[in-house]
This record gives sequence, C-alpha cells and structure tokens, in this order.
Amino acid sequence: MYLLGFMVILLAILWLFQICYLNTFYKLIKTSETEVIRSKVIDLLKSNEDDNSILQQINILAGQNNIAIFVADKDGNEKYNAEYVMNSSLKEMTKDEFHTFYQTAKDKGGSAKINYRGNKNTTVGDVANLWRKTHPGENTINTESNIPLPPMPGAAPQDLHGFERMESVIYVNIIEDQHGKTYVILINSILTPIDATVETLKIQLISISVIMIILSLFIAFWMSKKISKSIIRVNATAKELAKGNFRINFDGRDYREISELSTTLNFATSELGKTERLRRELIANISHDLRTPLTMIIAYSEVMRDIPDENTSENIQVVIDESKRLTNLVNDMLDISKLQAGVMSLTLSEFNFTESVESVLTRYNKLKEQDGYSIHFQYDDEVFISADEYKIYQVIYNLINNAINYTGEDKTVYVTQIKKEDVVRLEIKDSGQGIEKKDIPYVWDRYYKVDKTHKRAVTGTGLGLSIVKNILELHHAAYGVESEMAKGSTFWFEMKFEIEKDLDNK
Repeated sequence: MYLLGFMVILLAILWLFQICYLNTFYKLIKTSETEVIRSKVIDLLKSNEDDNSILQQINILAGQNNIAIFVADKDGNEKYNAEYVMNSSLKEMTKDEFHTFYQTAKDKGGSAKINYRGNKNTTVGDVANLWRKTHPGENTINTESNIPLPPMPGAAPQDLHGFERMESVIYVNIIEDQHGKTYVILINSILTPIDATVETLKIQLISISVIMIILSLFIAFWMSKKISKSIIRVNATAKELAKGNFRINFDGRDYREISELSTTLNFATSELGKTERLRRELIANISHDLRTPLTMIIAYSEVMRDIPDENTSENIQVVIDESKRLTNLVNDMLDISKLQAGVMSLTLSEFNFTESVESVLTRYNKLKEQDGYSIHFQYDDEVFISADEYKIYQVIYNLINNAINYTGEDKTVYVTQIKKEDVVRLEIKDSGQGIEKKDIPYVWDRYYKVDKTHKRAVTGTGLGLSIVKNILELHHAAYGVESEMAKGSTFWFEMKFEIEKDLDNK
C-alpha cells in the first residue's frame, strides 16, 4: 500500500505538471526568456559597439530564440532588424501601425507588453490595424487583455484551424543611447500552441499510469512476500519457543535486520534454555535440602514419641541441628531474593575486617577436630574497613564454607589477607578438582554445579556463592575466581579500606 500510494502521488505530480499546467509553465518560461533578450538588446544599444557588431549579435539572439527583433527611431525608420518568426513582418509595418505601438509604450512610461491571439498568418501589423479599426480615435492599445483577431482573408482552412489558440507577445521599449538618440525596440515572440503536445502527453501518461500501477502492485506483492517469508518463518519458530521448545534455531538470513533479529532470538533461546535447566535443578536441589532435615526431624521425633528410652539429649540435639539447618536454608533463600530484588539496604560501619575472618574460622573448630580439616589463615596487619559488617561476615562465611565443601582429600583450605594500596584482598583457596574455564562465569548462579552431582554443603545451604555475588555487588566490590583443573580454585574479593587503627591504643 505504501509503494502503491507513492506511485499514485508520483503520477499525480506528473499529470499536474505535464498536463494541467504545462501550457502555463511554457508561457511563463517563454515570456521570461523574451524579457531577458529585451534586456540584452537594450544593453547592446547603450554600448559603444559599432553597428555591424550590434546587428550581428541581435541576429544571433533572434535566431537562437526563434523571435523577431526590430529597432527603429521614433519616426519608424529601421535601424536593426532580425526576424526569425514566420509572418512577423515587423519591417513591413506602416508608419501608422508603428506609431500605435510607439504611443502605447510612451503612455506606459517607455515600456509595453502586448498579447494577442490569431492564426499563423497573422502579422504584427494586423494587430495595430485591427485595434485602430475597432477603436477609432485611440492611439494606444489596451495591454491588460489579449486581442483576438479574426481569420485573415484568403486563409486556407488548415491555417484557420486553432487560430483562437495561437498566442503571441510584443515587447515595446523606448530608450536613449549614449548620444541622446531615441530608439524604439519591438520584440515579437510566438507562444506556440501546445495543445497537440498536451494531448500526446495525456495519452502517454494514461499508458504510463496503467503500466506503473500494475508494475508497482506486482513489485509490492513480490517484495512483501520476499520480506515476510523470513518473518513468517521466525514467527513460526517463536511459537515453538513459546511452547517451551528450546532446541529450535531461528533462521532468517534474507535481510540484515532479520538476520540480526534471528541472532538475538537464538541467543535469547540459549539463555532461556539455560535458565530453564537451572530452574529445574534449583527446584530439585532445594527440594533435596528441604527434605533431608525434615526427614531427620520427623524420624527422630517419632522415635522419641514411640520409644520412651530414646528421649535423650543427643536425639533432641539432632532435631535442633536439623531445624537450624532448615532455618538457615530458608533465611538464605529470603536473603538472596531480597538482594536480587534490590530491596535490601546496607548498614555501614567501621569494623575490624581481620577479626571478622577469624571469628568465621572459629565456627569451624569442631569440624577441624572431628573430620580433620585444616584451615590456614595468613595476614600481615589487621585492617579496618567501612562496610555492612553482618553482610561481609556472610560473604566470608559462605566462601570458606564453599572451600571446605569442595576441597581435596587433604582437607586443607588456605585463607590469605593481602593489603594492596588502598584495598584489602581476601583469597580462599581449596585443593579440589578445580573448575573448567567455560564453567567459571556460572559458578555464581544459584545451585549451579560443575560436576552436576548435588553435594550438600557441610554447614551451608548451596546458595552461598549467589549470596556472595549479590552482597559484593551491593558494596561495589571487585570479586572473582581463579581455577585450574586438578589444582584447586581460589575465590577472592577486594574491599577498600580508609582507616588503619593503632591496635595497641585500641
């Protein structure tokens, strides 16, 4: 429809200029050209050139523009004459005819423009003669309207055809040269009737309009089918995506924009597929972590209810421990939801960062005694930072817990505090199997597992690294992980410190 509308507008403009206003434009252009020639003739007469040079240039102007130029003194005596218009006959004018044009220009301030209509046999003298016959006693011609002339006596029928449509214009100017001599300039230009041209153009434009409209419809139909082919294919593939089929491939390569859209949709499909897989794994893992403590609580509670001798402090402690584990899991889920929703705020304070690390390690004393884990903490100086103490404590706890959970058979974890310029860097290194490079960007996702075998954390919930990521981003802190296969992994983060306390005077 757009292409068809454009074609209709284009054809309408062609019709407007080539048919409706062609005659008007032609007259305006022809009149403008004649006025320019008149100015050039006046300049020639006022110049110092000799008569032969002036006559030669007047002949060139008249020949090139198909007009008649007649220059005489105020009595009608010829000075220069160049006639390239059939039957113009400016030279053959009588004194009375010349005087009529001269008087008309004089009464108009030295310049007059006379329009008239007639057939191709009409001469300039006929214009003056008709005016003097129809307006006796008047020496000037009314130049406000065209002068219609009757058919000339003895004219052939073909000469009379269309005489009412033939238009001519006569420019009359009275000037004085550099010697004070008066000259009268008459320029006659025929405005050739173009009705036949208009009719020819009209027939051509009718044919062109029909052909262009049919052609534009065909091109529009072909273009729309070609363009929409890829869009239809992409749309059909998108419907499959909406049904949950993430193994599809968007294939639209016909146009750059469609190709870019297909690439974007393929990327979106890949990401949606990963999200869906993670969602299923998340549900499965959370279900596992919820089911285990609930099963333990129910089992020990039933034992203590049915067997009086089993109501011991050890069994009650198991119930309490599993309840705490369940509480921690729920709290972690709530924390990460708040962090990702952006509704959790920071409570900033200045605290001893090194002491926070040591207090976390204290929680693992029992683990070290019972299971033989070894945690080494190295640092040079104690460091104070300004941050949310509780949340930074969570970060340290989760990173150490993750290292203990995935360390190697030597059960060794290295914690190192490093001061660099205005930041303190904490590194937690395990001796586990390591992480492949392609998996490193995803270790911060909730329940993302490199080995795809869910291993319940020793004292954690499986959401630790995701909580770490969100808390550190909330603090605008740098973080990352470095890992080599079979050499373990090192998780790190950096915090800015601004104050160093004098620990002896603390």
